[in-house]
Amino acid sequence: MFMILGYPAPLMFGQLLLGLINGAFYALLSLGLAVIFGMLNIVNFAHGALFMLGAFVAWGLLEYLGIGYWVALFLAPLIVGVFGVLTEKLLIRHLYKLDHLYGLLLTFGLALIIEGLARNQYGSSGMPYRIPAALQGATDLGFMFLPNYRGWVVLAAAVMCLITWLVIEKTSVGATLRAATENAPLVQAFGVNVPRLITLTYAGGVALAAFAGVLAAPIYSVNPNMGANFIIVVFAVVVIGGMGSILGSIVTGFGLGIIEGLTKVFYPQASATVIFLVMVIVLLARPAGLFGKAA
Repeated sequence: MFMILGYPAPLMFGQLLLGLINGAFYALLSLGLAVIFGMLNIVNFAHGALFMLGAFVAWGLLEYLGIGYWVALFLAPLIVGVFGVLTEKLLIRHLYKLDHLYGLLLTFGLALIIEGLARNQYGSSGMPYRIPAALQGATDLGFMFLPNYRGWVVLAAAVMCLITWLVIEKTSVGATLRAATENAPLVQAFGVNVPRLITLTYAGGVALAAFAGVLAAPIYSVNPNMGANFIIVVFAVVVIGGMGSILGSIVTGFGLGIIEGLTKVFYPQASATVIFLVMVIVLLARPAGLFGKAA
């Protein structure tokens, strides 16, 4: 059997794949958090619940309306995005001039409400969501079998992260949005509807979480706790990459997923804490994060 550093190659590549999959979800979720914090200055603790809501919407579309995975992949983020618009207009808008703690407490309470309602309606046990027929099976790469759906998850997450980065960093819309975060009255004076821009930014951030939720539905059982299992790690990813850094969230999300996967090979006991260990080391060396800017 082919060995790498004394370990069987299938084991090594299998854990690397698992790391990439986890990294894909870390990157998508931390990207949505970074967009919301960087542009709106709100610590959105409801992000994990919105990730879960995206999975539940996809499951509900299939269960009650017969709408399959491919349509749900676009429809669920849109539905959760509309929910985000209502949340921003009715609740979050009133907190922009207050301390970050108020936004964190509000979104934490919102997360508890969403998860509690889902738990009361569907219970805590997971509900299966089948993989679409086009992505079932696996591909023989010679050194390992790659499950088609898991390969699709990594590819879809990478493409969505790249599109988001390009929109924010390389387009006039992104430039206007960045300018609005620096000097909203000046941008408003040029005829830009800043409140609407902020609302759409929040909706876009939560839609990214919902998109990740739809991708996760066939891998993890659709259950009210699926967001809570990710959100603490995702916040660590955001802190390591730099609060509000789009590129930092993407690179750090995928990178830490790989580190976590490889740790399960070399030292399994540390796999649950390695990300937090990295966070401590990074904060000691660079308090603003790897890609963050000092205040």
